[in-house]
Amino acid sequence: MKRILIADDEPLIRTMLTKLLNREGFDITTACNGKEAIDHFVNESPELVITDLVMPEKEGIELIRELKKINSNLPIIAMSGGGMADSKIYLNTASLLGAAAVFEKPFENEKLLSDVHKLLNT
Repeated sequence: MKRILIADDEPLIRTMLTKLLNREGFDITTACNGKEAIDHFVNESPELVITDLVMPEKEGIELIRELKKINSNLPIIAMSGGGMADSKIYLNTASLLGAAAVFEKPFENEKLLSDVHKLLNT
């Protein structure tokens, strides 16, 4: 079973993604910020990370940088609903840092699932 780490400060998003991905047969771990996500990543070695970009304690951009230093081949999906700036700016930065896919919130579940399956070869 493939393991996915979800990092998002919004509990409803974490819950929705967990249910969506559990139904597809994935093992899910969640974190409410980038700092917690790094701890989970080091301890659990997920095959894919889905991260929000605007979070407390450690934002998604910083999380992507750190994860790519640990594993440059790690597939990462970045999501953003904006924040203080336009979400497209955050998403473009995430792509430049190595995110394999980016989604503006709200996103289509089927498109996200398609990208998850493609990135994990499932």
